[in-house]
Amino acid sequence: MVPEPGAANTDPTAYGRVAVLMGGSSAEREISLESGRAVLAALQSSAVNAVGIDVGRDILAGLSRERFDRVFIALHGRGGEDGSIQGALETLGIPYTGSGVLASALGMDKRRTKLVWAGAGIPSPPHVLVGKAEELIQVEASIGFPVIVKPSHEGSSIGMERADDSAALAHAWEVARAFDEEVLVERWVQGPEYTAAVLGAQALPLIRLETPRGFYDYQAKYHDHQTRYLCPCGLDAAKEAELQNLALKAFEAVGARGWGRVDFICDEQDQPWFLEINTVPGMTSHSLVPMAAAAAGLSFDALVLRILDSATLAPEADPGRPAARDDRNVDG
Repeated sequence: MVPEPGAANTDPTAYGRVAVLMGGSSAEREISLESGRAVLAALQSSAVNAVGIDVGRDILAGLSRERFDRVFIALHGRGGEDGSIQGALETLGIPYTGSGVLASALGMDKRRTKLVWAGAGIPSPPHVLVGKAEELIQVEASIGFPVIVKPSHEGSSIGMERADDSAALAHAWEVARAFDEEVLVERWVQGPEYTAAVLGAQALPLIRLETPRGFYDYQAKYHDHQTRYLCPCGLDAAKEAELQNLALKAFEAVGARGWGRVDFICDEQDQPWFLEINTVPGMTSHSLVPMAAAAAGLSFDALVLRILDSATLAPEADPGRPAARDDRNVDG
């Protein structure tokens, strides 16, 4: 269980002035706004001096002018989850939540995440990267059907489709291609899907995802009320601990820090296959990290404060400045 910080030991003024970055211009803008508003409300209800910012082209000038002490990143997708805003905040010397520049960039790139995992011994489904239509012929020979087709640099299952034959593959590639020049075609894995939320150095209780749809797509994530989230996940304690440890290894392999989420599927032989890492997961009413935290005894408001506690800069970014105020017990 993850203990909730004691309110008696909390001084909300210790956080200083906090910016919650949300919105932006990525395909996940609307989900980011929902996450950001929830985070902002939680911080304000805890008496933290927090300000919500819908990120636009003038964000750097605004952050420089307003002089924030910390930033809570609630941006999803490109421009917010890919290392761009993280690099800007490093330059400005403002501690921020979540992973640093390199881990954020890797986590946003599904294929390069898989390459890192391969080197670390983390199992991930075989794949083909398809940049041109004529390269689709490689798929059947390399990995066979069925497959899942994904834009390499999108989140929230945007642009993803399953393909069972060549005609469906060509259509799915066109759909994904509308979002990304790099399209990942991955072998379909049949079996229960799980997610492991990570907070600090801990993996929270696993959640098993069940949907009547073909897979856990955008509709299943945000709109389908028939989607089921099982926590406890139904695994025995030893198996769950084994998978939690493997998820932490996958998280650490890309250099992620602070908080995040790792998704995987177990096939019919109980072999886990890791799919992707989310370095800025959703914080909406349908989001998985708050569900896992609740199962561990951590309220939404307390979860948000725990994430804010971890706001930091890369060690080399500003050696003369403390990474962040550390007035609270991050590890419980």
